[in-house]
Amino acid sequence: WTALRIVVVGVVLTSCSTPARRTTADAPAHPSQVVYRGERGPGAGKHIVLIAGDHEYRSEELLPAMGRILARRLGFTASVFITVDSAGFIQPGSSRIGGLEALKTADLLILGLRFQDFPPDQMQHIVDYLDRGGPVIGLRTSTHAFRIKTGPFAKYSWDYKGSEYLNGFGEQVLGETWISHYGTN
Repeated sequence: WTALRIVVVGVVLTSCSTPARRTTADAPAHPSQVVYRGERGPGAGKHIVLIAGDHEYRSEELLPAMGRILARRLGFTASVFITVDSAGFIQPGSSRIGGLEALKTADLLILGLRFQDFPPDQMQHIVDYLDRGGPVIGLRTSTHAFRIKTGPFAKYSWDYKGSEYLNGFGEQVLGETWISHYGTN
């Protein structure tokens, strides 16, 4: 799978070149959102949602760059969401996020998350997307994207032990949950 992921990312990042535009008309309603609109290419008319929220691997830098590349080179519309602090400034790893209703029109979801416990109204959009069978690409720590102790979304937690959704989102959606940390971090 690792080789396949590298090939897929390589194809996405090196494909044809088309312009991407971000205009004031694209100004998002949420401070944690950036939208890039491609004009032409194989992704024209398709919508990708990218969600950044980890504190180790700089998904808040990677995913906006990836969204812009997907729009500019392949023509996708890319909506990038980033976790923020209470004042609306980028805060890697916080669980504050809004605007995930964009998943209603998404053709693909790309995640760069770690140990999130999103507000229930926002988590519901992710669950609805998964329930409709939307495709997901998880980067790095997304095998342990969620740490939700209680409530209706606890089964998505990386360490969930219920037999109906063993090891949560990571194992059930991406194929594996978090096993251990490498190194001394």
